[in-house]
Amino acid sequence: MKVKPRIVVSRCLGFENCRYNGQMITDSFVDQLKDYVEIITVCPEVEIGLGVPRAPIRVLKISNDYVLYQPETKRDLTKEMTEYCKNFVEKTTEIDGFILKNRSPSCGVGDVKIYSDYSETLLPKRESGFFGRIVRDNFHSSVVEDEGRLRNLKIREDFLIKLFAFANFRKVRNEKNMGSLVEYHSHHKLLFLAYNQYRYRLCGKIVGNLEKLSIEQVLSDYEKELSKLLSGHIKIGSMINSLQHAFGGVSEDLKVEERKYFLDSLDEYRDERIALSVITHLLMSYAVRFEKEYLAKQVLLNPFPLELTTASRTGRDSNIS
Repeated sequence: MKVKPRIVVSRCLGFENCRYNGQMITDSFVDQLKDYVEIITVCPEVEIGLGVPRAPIRVLKISNDYVLYQPETKRDLTKEMTEYCKNFVEKTTEIDGFILKNRSPSCGVGDVKIYSDYSETLLPKRESGFFGRIVRDNFHSSVVEDEGRLRNLKIREDFLIKLFAFANFRKVRNEKNMGSLVEYHSHHKLLFLAYNQYRYRLCGKIVGNLEKLSIEQVLSDYEKELSKLLSGHIKIGSMINSLQHAFGGVSEDLKVEERKYFLDSLDEYRDERIALSVITHLLMSYAVRFEKEYLAKQVLLNPFPLELTTASRTGRDSNIS
């Protein structure tokens, strides 16, 4: 069922020397992704006419209004950037994810310095940049991250899971076929239960379609609920419940030593000593070995290409638990 995700990436992340200082950043994860996704690059600052190199810009928040300002030239770039963002939202469709430059006044998605006035006064709380904020407010059926956070393997796995889940739903939505939706929902069962059991059941009611709504309405309702389901993060306890459920389908066929090895590995995942992909790969090997068709079709066991897991953990994030 998998389809190639379509993602928007900041152009400075390995595509063009377009940063304010005329440089480009090489990003190993973006390089890895190139063979598995369709990429659209953006550089909002260049798109509104700023040159390369250029004087730095900053975001001001004055009376709850956001202002994009270039101190060196004293230019107010708010109108130009707002119009660019509006046009981008109107013209850009079928997007499954975003990888944007962190801390950028335009692209940043949560770690951008915000100034309270035209001087050097900083607000205590960091927020998103101009473009990053518009993306988060409008692309609810897309996963949005900055390249800095994606250096963390756990956050990266979460990003990839959501990216391919949204991409696969986009395929279902375009097919407008009830059977495809039923299959999608069934194959994502264990994965979605690990994210949010309540939202998964609401999605199930939509698929049941007791009100006999049109396929267009059903897909629209499902997409809205799916976006809410995937807006959070997997809790390790919930994921372990799903993994144990999957293990229950093969445990009786395993030797005692194999069962012990799996349960020991599950403890290592619980303690964040190994990645989720290690456990799911092990379960998939059991599903294939014992010809467990239902289990083998569960997206939980193969949520994204295994080749994309080759990264080391560089830290933890308190928002992912």
